[in-house]
Amino acid sequence: MSGVLLWVNCGTKGNSISLLGLGGRGSRSQRRYRLCSGISFASFSSAVAEPSRSSEERVYEVVLKQAALVKEQKRDTKRKLNLDKPIEDDFTNKDLLSGAYDRCGEVCAEYAKTFYLGTQLMTEERRKAIWAIYVWCRRTDELVDGPNSPHITPKALDRWEQRLSDVFEGRPYDMYDAALSDTVTKYPVDIQPFKDMIEGMRLDLRKSRYNNFDELYLYRYYVAGTVGLMSVPVMGIAPESKASAESVYNAALALGIANQLTNILRDVGEGARRGRVYLPQDELAKAGLSDEDIFSGRVTDKWRNFMKGQIRRARMFFDEAEKGVSELSSASRWPVWASLLLYRQILDSIEANDYNNFTKRAYVGKAKKLLSLPAAYGRAILGPQMLTKMVAR
Repeated sequence: MSGVLLWVNCGTKGNSISLLGLGGRGSRSQRRYRLCSGISFASFSSAVAEPSRSSEERVYEVVLKQAALVKEQKRDTKRKLNLDKPIEDDFTNKDLLSGAYDRCGEVCAEYAKTFYLGTQLMTEERRKAIWAIYVWCRRTDELVDGPNSPHITPKALDRWEQRLSDVFEGRPYDMYDAALSDTVTKYPVDIQPFKDMIEGMRLDLRKSRYNNFDELYLYRYYVAGTVGLMSVPVMGIAPESKASAESVYNAALALGIANQLTNILRDVGEGARRGRVYLPQDELAKAGLSDEDIFSGRVTDKWRNFMKGQIRRARMFFDEAEKGVSELSSASRWPVWASLLLYRQILDSIEANDYNNFTKRAYVGKAKKLLSLPAAYGRAILGPQMLTKMVAR
């Protein structure tokens, strides 16, 4: 799902795992959670309203709106879940929500193991809310990258967006919806980033080339940066933080985009086999490269130089993201640091593979993952600067 910054990665555009009983890939497909059941659901994002402006300017307006919601901390406390209609089983309100959150946790545990472990440090309420957001993001990504994707049409995405609106109004369709519907009554979570993610899925149906980085920036915001904006209200900003809400949201956005950039660079070969080139066409041309070079899968000096520039850009976004992680609530920092450190290492792996992302998959081995967890924990508790000083002594 290209991208969970729950601040974590929900998956990968062009490389989604078949989600829970939706298709027949391996033993996991035997688990039947029906994550995308009952799709029966058009509005366009505010981020595409004025094409004459840069993508960053348009996205920043969304950031400002989300930050304002956190400042106000105002929610409609009168809104309740509408459980008059049947959802999956005959549960009471309490039983249904408990079961719904438990199922969301199971999904997170299977498909985002490291992040799930990190969520155990959060308060129970925040932990469950993050699981609910995670599951919605995976379900949305499955629409265009899952086993049923050949049958998904723009109208299906319109219906999914209408369903989203119902969820935010307290009318869930199933248990996963019920968990998200409950979450948005407790936290200042705005619907716009969710709608924007659906807009990213619309782009996947009609667009497989991007002329420049400005176009790609908007796409990456849709499919990954949005997750950060969804998550910050739940993760919370530390009471002692002196940073502005806008700066924390910008950092969350940067981490989502950095993760997505890393996904794209890791999966160039896989994307090419699906006819997708998620790289800026003008920068490819400037480097003396074309789509044909990517489809041929040859690692040349031109390709290496091009990739060095792309990796440098991704690291700049990670650097920007680091500024905001330490401003989060202390109990929420560990999973975010773990996600950030692990994803940065994928870039190292691409370099170690001599920039061959056509036939070699860059990944972080189990040993490095295990070593990253205490490093992430140290940063979460002490902060990166204090940790560096202690190690240096």
